[in-house]
Amino acid sequence: MAASSELQLDQLPSDPLLHVLSYLSFRDLVHCSYVSRRLSDLSKHNPLWKRHCCKHWLLTDAERLQRSLSWYSLFKLYFADLGRYIRYYAELKDAWEQLKSFLQQRCPRMIVSLKDGATEEELDDIEAQIGCKLPDDYRCSYRIHNGQKLVIPGLMGSMSLSNHYRSEVLLDVETAAGGFQHRKGMRRSLPLTFCFHTGLSQYVALEDAEGRRQGESFYPCPDQTAQDPSAIDMFITGSSFLDWFSSYVNNVVTGEFPIIKEQIFRYSHEKGCVATTGDISVSVSTSFLPELSSIHPPHFFFTYRIRIEMSRTASPDAACQLDSRYWRITTSDGNVEEVAGPGVVGEFPVMTPGKVHEYASCTTFSTPSEFMEGHYTFHRLANKEEVFQVAIPRFHMVCPPYREPESPSKASTSHTDPYSDDEDDGDSRGRFGALRGINMSSLDSSRCPKFT
Repeated sequence: MAASSELQLDQLPSDPLLHVLSYLSFRDLVHCSYVSRRLSDLSKHNPLWKRHCCKHWLLTDAERLQRSLSWYSLFKLYFADLGRYIRYYAELKDAWEQLKSFLQQRCPRMIVSLKDGATEEELDDIEAQIGCKLPDDYRCSYRIHNGQKLVIPGLMGSMSLSNHYRSEVLLDVETAAGGFQHRKGMRRSLPLTFCFHTGLSQYVALEDAEGRRQGESFYPCPDQTAQDPSAIDMFITGSSFLDWFSSYVNNVVTGEFPIIKEQIFRYSHEKGCVATTGDISVSVSTSFLPELSSIHPPHFFFTYRIRIEMSRTASPDAACQLDSRYWRITTSDGNVEEVAGPGVVGEFPVMTPGKVHEYASCTTFSTPSEFMEGHYTFHRLANKEEVFQVAIPRFHMVCPPYREPESPSKASTSHTDPYSDDEDDGDSRGRFGALRGINMSSLDSSRCPKFT
């Protein structure tokens, strides 16, 4: 009878087995260790775990050498402490590191205000105190940094107008717990930020309640037309803590939000929102101010920041002075308004080669989205009779998605889901524009590996 030609697993060379194992997830590697003694030994091969340490914990060779541990042992150590956060940790840790690196260069005093991470025990105590579970992505971030000290400027952005100032501090979890909401209209909501000047806070919903969805962040907005003080609308700022924080950090480190006097200003600049006429360029960035806005009645407050710059290569004879401005404003319901006036915010800037003039202004609308465009009129300093226009590019102002609270009186009112991709008319799309949430399926605890 012919001898069996079947190849036994234990007879395979190590190199091809290690190559196969290199494609497995850390969970599957652990599962393989229970198959046989041979696979148990191979699955602990140090280079296999270096990849997982770098991927999930962002560890470096220097950190491993400092601890004098194998990559496998180092992974076990981190998993024992942070394993419940493994789907969030790398992205949040990377966001924090990028933010700190940026702030060290541009806003160094903010670095000093950051607090060390909270412990698991401290976060568990907070949950017991408020009687509600904290989202895992929130807990993960607070293991890295427990918010910041109550100082100005706030980490989560500032805004300044002539008679209005806002700077939002990222609250530590102990301070946030003191502001946990039990009252009707805000039940099960935990403050994320706080502004000393306006009292404004962003909140995270810890449970589905009163029209809010668990995990989403929002600015509360009292319904000023309702007799019930608990009728609170909300401007949605994120579908989860991870979405909220990582998108903010991305806007900061990519330069989307400008740094002005060592503060992060939450102005957004549309790509291509620049117009050049001759030697002069005009660019515009905008920001929505929830603390000065309301949904009922519809009152949406925006500020816009304009930068006028004359090229350094312009001829000295090109020097000019701004005389007037003209605006054409179109709201989302199709109404058009034209506005003209002298100067800009009471000034008549003189532009010379290389000079930059910036100013901020504001406007309010009864519709949640609109756009503006127009031109400035200048005259040459060398010849006042030479008058010319400089284009202001079209720029859009769109308020965040908003939602009304669930109540019997509003139960029949249909609103577009801000996370929906369904088509709708221009007004609804502006009002309830889709949020790009991150799909976070719950971790199956039965699949959590047990390291040997």
